[in-house]
Amino acid sequence: MRQLAAFFFLTFLVSWTCFFGSAAITPPGASPTAGVAGAIYIVGVFAPALVAVALTTLATGRGGTVALVRRMVQVPSGGRWYVFVLGYMVGIKLTVALVYRLVMGGWPAFGDTPWYLLMLAILFSTPVQSGEELGWRGYALPRLATRFGLTWASLGLGAIWALWHLPFFFMAGVDKTGQAFPIYLLGTTAISVALAWLYWRTGGSLLVTMLMHAAVNNTIGIVPSAMAGATDPFSLKASLVAWFTLGIMWIVAAWCLWQMRGSTRGEFEGFVS
Repeated sequence: MRQLAAFFFLTFLVSWTCFFGSAAITPPGASPTAGVAGAIYIVGVFAPALVAVALTTLATGRGGTVALVRRMVQVPSGGRWYVFVLGYMVGIKLTVALVYRLVMGGWPAFGDTPWYLLMLAILFSTPVQSGEELGWRGYALPRLATRFGLTWASLGLGAIWALWHLPFFFMAGVDKTGQAFPIYLLGTTAISVALAWLYWRTGGSLLVTMLMHAAVNNTIGIVPSAMAGATDPFSLKASLVAWFTLGIMWIVAAWCLWQMRGSTRGEFEGFVS
């Protein structure tokens, strides 16, 4: 538990310092992800991976670090994993659109980014997700699962992972500014459950969790959930699309949790580098 506590403490310390530092030096009207502020911001994004590698190296040396990093190129066999990864959020959002149509009598607004650009964005952003996945799923998840079981580990890590994003809800110039954090917390926890299930079923592959992370980020806007003009991150005020999305995400999460009944704490000991 000391290693886990150190991981979470150092990750939040480095990341939040970078996020708020980036926002502090960003000129009004500019993006905190550009220029010098952007460089500081990127360090914060990669903090989970940097802390995980540092702690692993201290604890187990070069061998443990190589074993951890190698999971990022571990390619699971079977096309079904990639269908799930790429279709997870797309399927959820299209279902949301159908439910919205049935309830409201009209279609919700759809994003206008062409599908081929979304695919390119997923491809190019997948390596960037190593900054988070190496830490959250590569380092923290197996240690939590060994101690508490996969079900509770996926739920607890989801809440911690969502909290890590909290500064974005107070920073100007990012897509989460002013949005309802409680809704985000519940949604991120649902995604954490799905990612934990995927990590377990693919034998600890970080490549597929990175790919799914990138796919979620780039396809969530095909039916936008953000509420225009939102200013209170701690309110429950969210769009109907956001509520429908949350509900369907938890239907998928419930199925993943049901499947996780077959996991054992001992099988994650081999994932701890």
